[in-house]
Amino acid sequence: MGEMHKKLAINHFINAADELINEMGIEKVTIRNIAQKAGYNSATIYNYFENLDHLIFFGAMKNITDYALALNSYLADSKNAMDRFLMVWECFFNYAYLKPDIYNAIFFPKLPKHIEEYVSEFYSLFPEDLGIHHDTISTMLLKGNIHDRGMTTVMDCVSEGFIESHNADKLNDMTLLIFEGMLKRVLRGTVNYENAKTKSMDYIKVIVKSFLIKDYNFYF
Repeated sequence: MGEMHKKLAINHFINAADELINEMGIEKVTIRNIAQKAGYNSATIYNYFENLDHLIFFGAMKNITDYALALNSYLADSKNAMDRFLMVWECFFNYAYLKPDIYNAIFFPKLPKHIEEYVSEFYSLFPEDLGIHHDTISTMLLKGNIHDRGMTTVMDCVSEGFIESHNADKLNDMTLLIFEGMLKRVLRGTVNYENAKTKSMDYIKVIVKSFLIKDYNFYF
């Protein structure tokens, strides 16, 4: 009964945080208004979460379920590892730039523990939010660190002979720099949603071309 009550309370807090994030934006969410919405005392939150950032991270994770569940349809036409690498990023951009504050909170968080611990904890509470995917994609989604997430699909490109192994980290890092830089532009309002998506994919295409060691037909 104690464990069931604990899970119920955690779910209430996470769902309350999720609703408030969507109603007022991450920056306005507080321990007090989460507790009020969940119907608990503010102090109770600290029995289950380390701090506000920990709880907001979980609330934000509820907001990327649509991305995780959409991946299979995005990847349906993929023919090889390079297709998967590009399509995963395309899907990610399409969702991340719609909710830049939420994706910023998840992938560039201020949390004391290694982020993978929080991601693993979240999906143990909400396994249905993960969906069922190709092995590489499931591994990627369970990675908390955005660098490690990216490397899962990059290494498949190495295995299939699209790029040299010594360039894997460079391709991953340069792609992440594009995402982080463009996300900041979207947050500042200096680029709109459609342009952010198009530019991100165009820039990645340029980078991929510079690393390719065998023929590849881009699908875009």
